Amino acid sequence: MLKKTLFTLQLLLTLLMCAFLLIPVGMSILAGLSVNYFRGPSAGLTFKWVIQVWQDYHDAILNSLYVGVATLVLVALLGVPAGYVLARWQSRFARWIEELLTLPIALPGLASALALISVYGGMRGFRESLAFIVVGHVIFTLPFMVRAVAAACADSRIKMMEEGAASLGASFLRRFMTVVLPNIRGEIVAAALIVVTLSLGEFNLTWMLHTPDTKTLPVGLADAYASLRLEIGSAYTAVFFVLIVPLLIVMQMTAQRAKVRNSRGRT
Repeated sequence: MLKKTLFTLQLLLTLLMCAFLLIPVGMSILAGLSVNYFRGPSAGLTFKWVIQVWQDYHDAILNSLYVGVATLVLVALLGVPAGYVLARWQSRFARWIEELLTLPIALPGLASALALISVYGGMRGFRESLAFIVVGHVIFTLPFMVRAVAAACADSRIKMMEEGAASLGASFLRRFMTVVLPNIRGEIVAAALIVVTLSLGEFNLTWMLHTPDTKTLPVGLADAYASLRLEIGSAYTAVFFVLIVPLLIVMQMTAQRAKVRNSRGRT
């Protein structure tokens, strides 16, 4: 009886927290579909503001998608090998390197952006391109991939499987591609989920690094609200969720399936 009561209280608390977080977001999205922002849904619903968001900010939306994909590719190419090396390199220097990699998370985004601008701001072509924002996002999100991969590769079962493959004559590259990567696929996908969501939603770093031609979703959203275009800003929020929620669902399902496969393979 006590366990059921505690479970019910925990469930209610969880639902209340979800409602506390999601209701304002839902109201904002609904306001973006309302004819009049101040009257809300009672004034009627329309897709006028959503269409106007695409007309006014389609470049920012496409820029965000490009930055998010480019960031994910670079973080995966850099973070997966780095995480594996740090997990296998039993040295004090490895721990120092791991701590240095997490430093951008501790620093404010504005500080990291100013550091990039002070060092590379003189390269005009690079400074005015989306690649400049991608570099900032890679620096900011790389620790999440490295940490996840390093923790997964430190699993004793993966070490045993890798040693078994080595005893059978498998080369390092073959062991890495056929033993290590398949068994940490779930962790890689989970880290990729974090990287993409952080990149698409990052504002502080992007706001400092962007130019008028390289605006992204969060910067465009801030511009819409700053100019008191409340209907446009709310519709912008709806567009943001339409883009990111399906991506999150697909990646979450992929990560769950990978974990199930890994657990079956290990048993």
